[in-house]
Amino acid sequence: MLNIVVLVSGGGTNLQALIDAQNKGEIKNGKITCVISSKEDVYALTRAKNYGIPTKVIPRKDFEDSKSFSKALLKELKAQKADLVVYAGFMTIVDKIVSDEFLNKMINVHPALIPSFCGKGFYGLKVHEAVLQSGVKITGATVHFVNDVCDGGPIILQKATDVLNYDTPETLQKRVMENCEWIILPKAVSLFCEGKIKVLGNKTIIEE
Repeated sequence: MLNIVVLVSGGGTNLQALIDAQNKGEIKNGKITCVISSKEDVYALTRAKNYGIPTKVIPRKDFEDSKSFSKALLKELKAQKADLVVYAGFMTIVDKIVSDEFLNKMINVHPALIPSFCGKGFYGLKVHEAVLQSGVKITGATVHFVNDVCDGGPIILQKATDVLNYDTPETLQKRVMENCEWIILPKAVSLFCEGKIKVLGNKTIIEE
C-alpha cells in the first residue's frame, strides 16, 4: 500500500474527489496518508479532518523565498514517507529540488488540454478565460507528472469536454472540474499506485 501525500492551497475540491474515490475503493494499492497545505485555515484542511486524514501546514508566507519553502516541504514529504505526491489545487511555486527528488512520483491536474493554455500564468479562472477568448470548441483537463518546467512533465491522462456558446469562465471551470478533473485525477493516482504507468522520455505508457 503506497503512501499518498496531497498538497493543497485552497478549497480542496480535487482533494474531495480523491477522498470520494478512495472511499469507493477506486484507488487501488494506495492510501491518502497526509494532506499538506501551504496556507492556514483553508477548507481543504477541514475536508481532510472530516475523514480522519492527518494534516500539516507549511505556510508559504513564513519563508523568504521558494527555495527555503521547498526545503521545508521536502523534509516533510520525506518524514511522511511519501510514495506519491499529488498537487490538488496547490498554488505555490516549488523549487526543482522537490521535483528532482520525486521525479515521476509527483503529479498535477491542469484545467486544460496541455500543451494548450498551460505554463506560467495559466492557473485558475485565467485558463478558462483564455480558452473562451481563443474560440476553441473543446477544452478539458490533463494529469501530468511534475518536473522543473511549469506544466511540462509527461502527460498521464487527458479528458475533453465541450465549450458551450454562452459559457462564462465560471461555468466552464465547473464543467471541466466535474466532467474531467474529478474523473482523471483519481484514475491517474490509482494507475500509479498499481504500477501501471511507464515513463519513456517525456511520454507515458499506460498498462491497463
